[in-house]
Formats: sequence, structure tokens, C-alpha cells
Amino acid sequence: MQGVGTVKTTMPVISPLAGEPIKRADAERLAGVLKAFADPARLRLLSLIQASPAGEASVSDLTAPLGLSQPTVSHHLRILTEAGLIEREKRGVWAYYRLVPSAIAAIAELLTPPRKRAAKKAR
Repeated sequence: MQGVGTVKTTMPVISPLAGEPIKRADAERLAGVLKAFADPARLRLLSLIQASPAGEASVSDLTAPLGLSQPTVSHHLRILTEAGLIEREKRGVWAYYRLVPSAIAAIAELLTPPRKRAAKKAR
């Protein structure tokens, strides 16, 4: 799927839990992505998109379950897209959104302490 109008936020190379100080620029990038996560409506959007049968959804699919207006849902989707957590694909007059699994996995990896990460890989 080609992300139309997406701005990918690059994840930092080093985890803030790695035992080494994280660079300021990396901390700012990671904070921006985590800020996108830190909203109940956006967390629900990620959940609704992931749970949809095709693994994607349009704004019209998401407004009723959230109980929010179309402009508000579009605003939250834009923030998630700019954070690189979802991709947007335009089809005719509709835009469809899908999770970016690698972005979600990268955040999980960055927030997993190194010891737990090593134990997980050893299994």
C-alpha cells in the first residue's frame, strides 16, 4: 500500500531503557510518537482499524463507533498518520487507513528493557 500524504516519524536507534542516555533529537521524536498514542480516541482508532475485517477502515467506518464527528475523527487520523503509526491510501473520494505493524513493533521494542528483550529472543 502506498502511503498518500504520510509523514513518517523515524524511531530513535537507541532505547531510553538501554542504559545509555538517549539523544535529545531521538527523545523528541519518540515523545511525538508516544504523544500520538496518549489519547483515548486515538487508541480506540488504532484498535478499531486493527479489528476491522479487512484490517483497514475509512473515516465513515470509524465515526459511529467512536461517537465523534467526522472532522474530529479525521484530525485524530491525521495525527496518527503523521506519527507514522497508520498509512493512508486514497481510493476515489475515500481514504482508507491501515496500521503500520513495523512502527508499532518498533515502539514496543524501544520500550522493552534490554534484559526482557534478550530473554524474549532466546525463547
